[in-house]
Amino acid sequence: MGELQSALLLRKQLAGRLVSSFIIISFENECSPEDFRMTPGNMLRLAKWMIVKNVINLVTELKRVPVDGFSAGLQGDDIYKWEVLVIGPPDTLYEGGFFKALLEFPKEYPLLPPKMKFISEIWHPNIDKEGNVCISILHEPGDDRWGYEKPEERWLPVHTVETILLSVISMLADPNHDSPANVDAAKMQRENFPEFKKRVAACVRKSQEEGC
Repeated sequence: MGELQSALLLRKQLAGRLVSSFIIISFENECSPEDFRMTPGNMLRLAKWMIVKNVINLVTELKRVPVDGFSAGLQGDDIYKWEVLVIGPPDTLYEGGFFKALLEFPKEYPLLPPKMKFISEIWHPNIDKEGNVCISILHEPGDDRWGYEKPEERWLPVHTVETILLSVISMLADPNHDSPANVDAAKMQRENFPEFKKRVAACVRKSQEEGC
């Protein structure tokens, strides 16, 4: 199976998962307006409902307006866990790769950022050896104790799945060497670039094989 066919197949699989999961989400436990009172219990239910609605809005928006470079959908029936497919950006070492990842939203979303972890093997200075993505947009709001990041570079509630994944795609093209999550990858890229290219190419080939 060629690269294009693999990408189309994976996108179709994720899209199907998104639609089926979206349909079964129910709000049967939602308070009706006439029953709603400003009690602590109802306020908590309302807060949770607003978070759920926010996440579902992200799902429907991505379904309505797909974005080049990635696919995203729910993992099973859990709206807080998403499956993601990141397509290696053109004119980079990752071009041609189909890298699978998980995006997990905290119950405090959108006040706190989701966490992103690659399932596919990937070699990059800003992705640790377990696959966890380390970029500013996924760091909790506030000041950086190490002084590498400005507050406006870190998580803000206005960010969406689209802005997160576009930032990840940008990271693949332009790694941040100031605070690497994978020190070995950063050192290899800096001191032995030919070997770094080989390591990345092996990851790209593996992702293609896994996607077939």
